[in-house]
Amino acid sequence: MNPTDATTQAATNGTDAALNAMAAGPDLSAVGLFLHADWVGKLVIILLVLASVICWAIVIEKAVLFRRLGAQVKHLVSAAAPGAGPAAAATPQGEELAAQVLRAGAREWREGRDHDESRAEYRYRIEHTMRGTIAALMRRAEPGLPFLATTGAVAPFVGLFGTVWGIMRSFASIAQSNDTSLAVVAPGIAEALFATAIGLAAAIPAVIAYNRLTVRLSKMRQVANGAASDLASGLSRRPPATSHGAPVHARAHAAAE
Repeated sequence: MNPTDATTQAATNGTDAALNAMAAGPDLSAVGLFLHADWVGKLVIILLVLASVICWAIVIEKAVLFRRLGAQVKHLVSAAAPGAGPAAAATPQGEELAAQVLRAGAREWREGRDHDESRAEYRYRIEHTMRGTIAALMRRAEPGLPFLATTGAVAPFVGLFGTVWGIMRSFASIAQSNDTSLAVVAPGIAEALFATAIGLAAAIPAVIAYNRLTVRLSKMRQVANGAASDLASGLSRRPPATSHGAPVHARAHAAAE
């Protein structure tokens, strides 16, 4: 084959490839839409995908953490159950929720009731200490939840911004080409709407997860506070008093150890 024929054959192959590409139409897959977008559209999509990944990581972490917290709350409820007795005020080891709450209540119980302090005030002091410990530990489970709420509220608007920007860019290209056929308009519109779809895909799971996690955390807090109230009520019925020469709180300390 001489050089002229080779050149002609290469040109023919290039023309056939271009015609096949035109016949196949533009690439409307997710990857194709992303690659065809300009730097603003790509930045919007990257931010939304990154936010979605972070949200799923938070959801998985909170699911594991809340399962562990739920088990600790059940332990606290069992310690406050009727018939648990003074042993519920023992000093368990560890840094879990139930252990810390029981230690806080036992500490106030062992200090005893002041001479001018009523049983109701004594009970309130024990309960207030345990509730404070519960609130502090529950607050440790909250980080990450505001990010879910923010993503659920902001992600649709970020996607909408990408859509508006893409439509403006598409209209500008239509004006330059002077061609309003559907084949010319469709790729730009699809690229613009892709940003909104990504925004909704990031926002909807974030909103659902935030609502479920906050409700679950609130229920665990209520159950733990109820157990603290029951524990305080039971402990306050055994106020320190001298019996056979030994204060009750001293005997409780010995029993706890």
